[in-house]
Amino acid sequence: MSKTPLHAIRDWTRSSYSTSSGGSCVEWSPSAATLGTVPVRVSKTPEGPTLTVAGGAWRSFVGAVRDSELAN
Repeated sequence: MSKTPLHAIRDWTRSSYSTSSGGSCVEWSPSAATLGTVPVRVSKTPEGPTLTVAGGAWRSFVGAVRDSELAN
């Protein structure tokens, strides 16, 4: 399995919870997620650090957010 370097990822998707007013936004890369880990970053600092999360953990997190299982 080849690994895509994080700096080479071009298709970042912004969270639907993000607003255009410039608040903290989370982005993830769908194409890199096919490699088994999901890269996640803060859109305000795209040149900053990127967190990689195991695919199963990412799916669980997104499901909990979607189902409103996480408190504000």
